[in-house]
Amino acid sequence: MNNIQMSHETLTSLRKNHPAWRLLRADSAPLVASFLHRVFIVPNVRELAQADLQEALEDELFTLRERLGDDYYPRSASEYLNDWADNAQGWLRKFYPKHSDEPHYDLTPATEKGIRWLAGLMERSFIGTESRLLTLFDLLQQIAEGSETDPKLRIAELRKKRRDIDAEIKQIQSGDIPLLDETAIKDRFQQFVMMAGELLSDFREVEQNFRMLDRRVRERIALWEGSKGELLQDILNACDDITDSDQGKSFRAFWDFLMSSTRQEDLTILLDKVMALEAVAESRPDARLRRVHYDWLEAGEHTQRTVAQLSSQLRRFLDDKAWLENKRIMEILNHIKSHASATIATPPHELSMSMDDIKVDFTLPMERPLYQPPLQSVIEAVQLEMGEENADAEALFSQVVVDKGQLKKNLAQALQDNTQISLMELLHMYPLQHGLAELVIWLQLASEQSRCVIDDNQQETIQWRSEHGLIKQATLPHVLFVR
Repeated sequence: MNNIQMSHETLTSLRKNHPAWRLLRADSAPLVASFLHRVFIVPNVRELAQADLQEALEDELFTLRERLGDDYYPRSASEYLNDWADNAQGWLRKFYPKHSDEPHYDLTPATEKGIRWLAGLMERSFIGTESRLLTLFDLLQQIAEGSETDPKLRIAELRKKRRDIDAEIKQIQSGDIPLLDETAIKDRFQQFVMMAGELLSDFREVEQNFRMLDRRVRERIALWEGSKGELLQDILNACDDITDSDQGKSFRAFWDFLMSSTRQEDLTILLDKVMALEAVAESRPDARLRRVHYDWLEAGEHTQRTVAQLSSQLRRFLDDKAWLENKRIMEILNHIKSHASATIATPPHELSMSMDDIKVDFTLPMERPLYQPPLQSVIEAVQLEMGEENADAEALFSQVVVDKGQLKKNLAQALQDNTQISLMELLHMYPLQHGLAELVIWLQLASEQSRCVIDDNQQETIQWRSEHGLIKQATLPHVLFVR
């Protein structure tokens, strides 16, 4: 067990400063916890635009005031959001995403901890203990076996496992198939649901730790007085420390495991099989559990994007510092020039100067080019005549806008249900709305996907109907998108 200090001073400081404790003490805690749980935690949403979140909160406030009265929660939705995102509360993180001038919101890790603790206070009809005991036993066994350095003992343990597996195979072959009863199934499924939710909440804390590291690195850069090479070495060492830390290694191992397409398929098959069991179906589990591994993947991708964005911002921060250094150098040079100009009228009396080499440049008269008069262009006066072409200028103003982001969402949605899908099948699911322009965007997406396969040896013909009712077609190489 971790050596956590539960002293009176520590708890007093937490009560004053920790956002989760402030949430539990707040008069509006039922509104904050219920709304943020429904909007962020249940659908596993990592960020929401201000307009969408404000609209959802306005609907929530309208429903509560109709039921409880107009005196309940009298402030507007925008005022509540600004208050929740203020440093005095710290329940929401307000930020501006890249290439967007609209603020977005996300839960802070402390708020999610507080909401999940409140959810744990709810009375549960069934509390399983066997699965947790087995999990603890398996963890201890993995630690003991993984740290054993004696080859003989490890071989003996593997042989024991092989004998147990052979005995279980013989038992099943004889017709005696051991099965879990309904209580054991419910116990293990409840433990899976709890750990799956905790894993999603861990991503926000990992992401927050990366942001704290970025802030410390920026402070170090701002206060650095040494050379730039030493600063870069210090920053790279800090990044290596994060990658090689226990948290970094664990996150990288988790990401490598989840990015395997074979593991994703295995998880999908196991979830479908478990959700179809009668004992599990009776408990009416959340339908999102069927795709919880995709929620893990989406949360991990969001964390990866955050780390990449922080690295890009850090690089720009270093570039700005280099620009300021160059600006300082130019100021020094201009200062030297101004002093040199001031000494022209009053040169110093004693001035000694040495030159490494003395050379006089001669320019012979015949080396100079002769004068050449410039060529004068002759402009003929030609009478302009009106043309007879009667072109339709409407085509110059008609534009076709293809939403590339929506096409990416359609592709991601299709790959959730299929490990691979061809462009022909994809266009059957999402027909072309803008003809050739949209088809070109699909080909551009295919070229940007690292796992996309384009086979020039196979051809496929794609047809679509234009806005005038004409059937058009294009023959393309076979394009296959892979998850």
